[in-house]
Amino acid sequence: MSDFITWTLVNAAWLTAFAFFEARALRHPENANRVTLSRYVWTIGQKWPLSLVLWGLVIGGLSVHFFWNWCPALGSSNG
Repeated sequence: MSDFITWTLVNAAWLTAFAFFEARALRHPENANRVTLSRYVWTIGQKWPLSLVLWGLVIGGLSVHFFWNWCPALGSSNG
């Protein structure tokens, strides 16, 4: 199996799990045990505020990694 297909399946699994749990939490808001992603992030931020900063560093680092205008053909490691 190619790496592209593997990453596509992993991302599809994450998206499916997110959609399932988010829909379940939104469908039954009266049940306090069913938490949305927003509520989860808020709760973690209340208990440990530094987690929000670290999450921002991860998202920012991945954004720079994926979307910075960089051309591999011009890289110094290509000779």
